[in-house]
Amino acid sequence: MRTVELGRTGEQVSQIALGCMLMGTLTDEASSVEMLDRYLDAGGNFVDTANCYAWWPSPGNTGGESEELIGRWLANGGRRDKVFLATKCGARLADPEEARGKTWEEVQARFEGAGADTVRRGIDDSLRRLGTDHVDLFYVHVDDRSTPLEETLAALAEIVRDGKARYIGWSNVRTWRLERIRQLCDRHGWPAPVAVQQQHSYLRRRAGLDHKSIVDDEQLDYLRTHDDLTLVAYSPILKGVYDDPAKRRNHDIMDPYQGPDAEARLTALTALAAELGVKPNQLVLAWLMHQTSPSIVPLIGPRTLDQYAAAMSAIDVKLDAAHVERLDTAGAHAA
Repeated sequence: MRTVELGRTGEQVSQIALGCMLMGTLTDEASSVEMLDRYLDAGGNFVDTANCYAWWPSPGNTGGESEELIGRWLANGGRRDKVFLATKCGARLADPEEARGKTWEEVQARFEGAGADTVRRGIDDSLRRLGTDHVDLFYVHVDDRSTPLEETLAALAEIVRDGKARYIGWSNVRTWRLERIRQLCDRHGWPAPVAVQQQHSYLRRRAGLDHKSIVDDEQLDYLRTHDDLTLVAYSPILKGVYDDPAKRRNHDIMDPYQGPDAEARLTALTALAAELGVKPNQLVLAWLMHQTSPSIVPLIGPRTLDQYAAAMSAIDVKLDAAHVERLDTAGAHAA
């Protein structure tokens, strides 16, 4: 598997990151371990989890199941030095059972946030579950506007200074906030984010949508001019809707994308996939891996071994410059 540099850190991470959100809950232990082993054997090294993964699948899940499973996997066979390990804090719930059945807005209001004590406790608890003395990348999972950025950043700087995390990142954040974070880091000499994890795919969010988590044109422009940040793209195949027109019509993940631009891009994607003899989902992942401005690492989150195999096969999809340009220029903005 090809690797790419993370920001300007000199660290080489695999061109596809493996998201472990459902490991230990919806994905059983044996399947999870096989997936992790196959990923490592294929040359992958960028493993992503969070302290809240995953409280929602079933009553009794509390979050932390994914980290605990990864910890068991790392302990069995000396794998830690082969893995670039990322986790997150900020979206854990104190009482997951109380949040069940609530709206997404009500759930978000119960997130732990990014106060200094929460961040310090978050890294210590994650390290205990993961069975390691450090993570390579520690994200603020959801930007927390109720806590002063200086408080969060000072705590993160302390964590890096103490060797508990090597680098920091931010997720679900607006561009203006990202710039403010970077300015504060520069002013105080704190470690700045080297990765931003946002929802990003081949489809572009519809005009007029107000959404902090989906990359927009402004954020892409910002990342093109700040190459010390790598975009880690979650939900890159939008729950697999590219392969299934019926699923696209009925899945709420399509709501932020509906419109003429999406239709035009889906038409171009489907036609090229047919010409190349590949699945549209695979073509989306291959297209993302061919993006260089900004650099993008798609983060896959397979639930089953079949989904894992299908996603990883995107590595073998061959695209030339004409293919990439054809996909790049499709849609309402092409003119």
